[in-house]
Amino acid sequence: MAKDKLIYGIHSIEEALLAGKELDKIFLRRAMRGDDISRIKALARDRMIPVLSVPEEKLSRMTSKNHQGIVAYLSQIEYMPLEEVVNLTFEEGQLPFIVVLDGVTDVRNFGAIARTAECAGVDAIVIPGRGSVSVSGDAIKASAGALHRIPVCRVNSINEALDILNNSGVRIVTASEKTDSNYTETDMTLPLAIVMGAEDVGPSEESIRRADEIVTIPQCGEIGSLNVSVAAGILIYEAVRQNGMKS
Repeated sequence: MAKDKLIYGIHSIEEALLAGKELDKIFLRRAMRGDDISRIKALARDRMIPVLSVPEEKLSRMTSKNHQGIVAYLSQIEYMPLEEVVNLTFEEGQLPFIVVLDGVTDVRNFGAIARTAECAGVDAIVIPGRGSVSVSGDAIKASAGALHRIPVCRVNSINEALDILNNSGVRIVTASEKTDSNYTETDMTLPLAIVMGAEDVGPSEESIRRADEIVTIPQCGEIGSLNVSVAAGILIYEAVRQNGMKS
């Protein structure tokens, strides 16, 4: 991330949170305590902003200034509440089309998925606050600017997001190699959420348990798995095909 997006110091970060500034991540020196730190953690928790405990050396590499044991990056975008996106879509007479990224960590994959999603008319991309990519400058570049055009919803957990979608009547289709169900033979009509798992381990067991359908993309080669951004593109455009969506 660009250096000019960095803020540091207890007072500066607390004031940024109180002013409603969108922070991407907060890095806190390990074992830091105090009322100020407790307030910052509470504000961050309410806004679903991840607070990461790191060694002093990492903070000093991020800035040579007097950081007081805490550093944060301003977000490149304003994250949207998932419930708000879903409700607004229904209110506009449309059916939600959501892509959920369960542990995707590579910014290039994230950017490529966002670019495809924006082209296909996806209503929002969902990411968790921890263990996931965020909307960094590199991700925006990889998306060819699509991350400035498509809503991104950051949630406390993917489980929480899937519960929100389920309760809103959105059908959940999770991609996994642990099934024989061909994606072309699965109902992918809207309202729909497509869940893509982490590059190395796939979707979490909770994502699989919460799915209405688990699908796979048949393969003939010996590598064993597709790149997650390629797989996401295939499933997104299968949904486009099934719904007869047009530009």
